This record gives sequence, C-alpha cells and structure tokens, in this order.
Amino acid sequence: MKPQIVATDKAPKAVGPYSQAVRAGEFLFCAGQIPLDPATGQLVPGGIQEQTARVLENIKAVLASQGIGLEHVVKTTVFMTNLADFAAMNEVYAKSFPNNPPARSTVQVAALPKGAQVEIEVIAAY
Repeated sequence: MKPQIVATDKAPKAVGPYSQAVRAGEFLFCAGQIPLDPATGQLVPGGIQEQTARVLENIKAVLASQGIGLEHVVKTTVFMTNLADFAAMNEVYAKSFPNNPPARSTVQVAALPKGAQVEIEVIAAY
C-alpha cells in the first residue's frame, strides 16, 4: 500500500516541507494546523478562542477534501503555548466534538510557527 498525499486549497498551505495530510489505508494522518486564514495565509486576529475555531475550520477543510468529517477523528493532539488558556480552548474544541469525542493529548510547548497560540493535529479513520 502506497500512502496518498492529500492537499486542499480550502486549508492553509503547508509552511514547510510536509503534507497537509497523508492517507494510509483506512487512516488519514493530518499535519498540525495553526490558525492561518487560508485566503491570506495570515494568522487570524484574536485570542485562543478565535485561534482554536480557525484551526478546527482548517482541519474540517482537510477532512472534507477526503469526504469525511470531524466524526471520523479518532485522536487529536493539541499543542498550546500557554496551558492557562486550556479552559477557553476546551470550550471551543468541545463544540466540534459534542458526541463521542476522540482520544486527545494536550501539551504546552515553548512556541508555535508564526506566533500561533494553538496547533491541533488529528488522525481520522474511514
């Protein structure tokens, strides 16, 4: 089985030498998304809630390009620059996964690309 590279212009282009996602068998491995506006390539204005909402929209766009949605996500990893913002991030995140949420890890990191406050990567199953 050869992995299939996935790319969509509905989500921000990769900011480095990586793919937006890779399909391998029955799984889609999505690269971490940061809160970039796909139209401008710029970080969205606002705080952690606005940034989390944009990240989730970007993830939905990558998933939609493969005919699936957030309900197919089985695992997420959330990277945050400040875990003091966890409750505010979680409030927005929870709206995207109201039923049967995926497994999740959340970690604090020193910095994220382009000064983002949050990055989320997902694994989805078909």
